[in-house]
Amino acid sequence: MLVFKAFFDFSFKAAFAALFGILLLVAFALTAPMGSHDYYGFFRYDYLLFYALIIQVCLLYLKLESWAEAKVIALFHLMAMVMEIFLTHPQIASWQYPQPAVFKILTVPLFAGFMYSAVGSFFARSLRLYRVSFENLPRFANMLSLAVFSYINFMSKFFIPDYRNLLFVWSVVIFWKTKIHFEVQQYKLKLPMLPILVILAFMIWVAENISTFYKIWLYPSQVDAWHMVGWGKLGSWYLLLLLSLVLVLKILGHRDTTGRWILKSSTHF
Repeated sequence: MLVFKAFFDFSFKAAFAALFGILLLVAFALTAPMGSHDYYGFFRYDYLLFYALIIQVCLLYLKLESWAEAKVIALFHLMAMVMEIFLTHPQIASWQYPQPAVFKILTVPLFAGFMYSAVGSFFARSLRLYRVSFENLPRFANMLSLAVFSYINFMSKFFIPDYRNLLFVWSVVIFWKTKIHFEVQQYKLKLPMLPILVILAFMIWVAENISTFYKIWLYPSQVDAWHMVGWGKLGSWYLLLLLSLVLVLKILGHRDTTGRWILKSSTHF
């Protein structure tokens, strides 16, 4: 019985931490019939923008998200939009947004940044809900360098050789000994960090398949007929998770000289 309660508590907190992302996925499905038609002068992507803004305001107003968490999520949002604008440029065209929008920057509807914000929100809320701490966390300079080079590689690979394999090796080396401590009910658990990152990358890959199925964005090979996103995208999401994680850990917590990281008390409610 205790194990069942612990599993329920773990699952409930996971869903609650992912609330932003779950609400977005629900909206993707419900708004699919809108297609490319305008309604009162606005399009599907515009209504998704309004919806995402309402969610963000509600999370802050109801104190389900702190202002500190909102700031780091906003930073990730801005960095993601820059990458989106580059990668959807017609000469790059890694993917496309097939439907029109009033509120957009070049080829990118403004709501797109909130999809990345949902990832940052999940990390930030999980740290608090599970009372997470880390042991043997690498120095921030090392993690930040990895995150920056990962971010650059998303765009530089179109001009120079793709060096993501080196980034994967780098991440394994520095996080090999890193452990995550978290609490579920009365249990205090400890797990290695790397497998958790892989699992989270898989979850985002599943969400990506749902998003492309409902034509939120499409890869070139999906324009004529939808198919599942290739497994290779798991690596991309893994590296993007590292960028989000480093920003969250740097802003919301403190790492001591021994590699132990704890959440700042100001981020608790």
